[in-house]
Amino acid sequence: MKNPPAAPPSALAVALALASVYLVWGSTYLAIRVGLEGYPPFLMGSIRFIAASLVFYAFLRWRGHAAPTRAQWRNAAVMGLFMMLLGNGMVNFAEQSVSSGLAAIAVASMPLWAALFGVLRKQHPSRGEWLGLAIGFIGVIWLNAGSQLRGSLPGMAALILAPIAWAWGSVWSRVRDLPAPFMSTAAQMLCGGVAMGLLGLGLGERMSEVPPLRATLAVGYLAAFGSIIGFSAYVWLLHHVRPALATSYAYVNPPIAVLLGALLLGERFSVHAIGAMVVILAGVILITFSKARVA
Repeated sequence: MKNPPAAPPSALAVALALASVYLVWGSTYLAIRVGLEGYPPFLMGSIRFIAASLVFYAFLRWRGHAAPTRAQWRNAAVMGLFMMLLGNGMVNFAEQSVSSGLAAIAVASMPLWAALFGVLRKQHPSRGEWLGLAIGFIGVIWLNAGSQLRGSLPGMAALILAPIAWAWGSVWSRVRDLPAPFMSTAAQMLCGGVAMGLLGLGLGERMSEVPPLRATLAVGYLAAFGSIIGFSAYVWLLHHVRPALATSYAYVNPPIAVLLGALLLGERFSVHAIGAMVVILAGVILITFSKARVA
């Protein structure tokens, strides 16, 4: 006898999960900027992810989740390299010289790169996806051709690399042997956090004095909310709602990050940067909903 189908999630549960991903991940760009007031970029990411992963891993094992196999740990290490070290680490590095809102705008191009990598894997886009790719990349070129990024070549390079690495890691993972979603998140964060720490130490990053309290609180927020709550809500959404809704954070986070940066840090944005954001997000929205129609 077949088991009865699982009941659909309540509207309240979906709304709370979406609010977590929208607001928490949208605010992490601001928290990174504050954390950098007392922590070097890669060691900050290492502390964040190692602390979050150890707590999350211990909780999952206590709840009876199976530990990753050796092969799954290897795949999680690759994911940690692309998504944590290169994805998040490059954002940390870039925010030393560019605003938190501008970093969020640049990272919003991630779904464009994911769609392009899908083409390389013989996943043929629909007409709507091709149009979205074209519009989105025009926005990326526009953003990187001017505004604040012209004065920060290392920051510009980091913000180009970050969404490419995150997108490639996401596409690469689809056919790999990985643990169950929550355990996979914990394993990726642990591997990525260790890699970020080794890179930071190799680059000469050191903690020479006690960081300001608000910087430490920001790192704690990134670990507890950005890593554990944000990732958990996102994984839950991937398993309970259609992908278009789960990945909609890509075009909701930048406006939230821009608003918080302006209100709390006094960041200012040119018409150029805001215009590029609108174009990038238009491309992302078109790709997302084109996929939803053809799935």
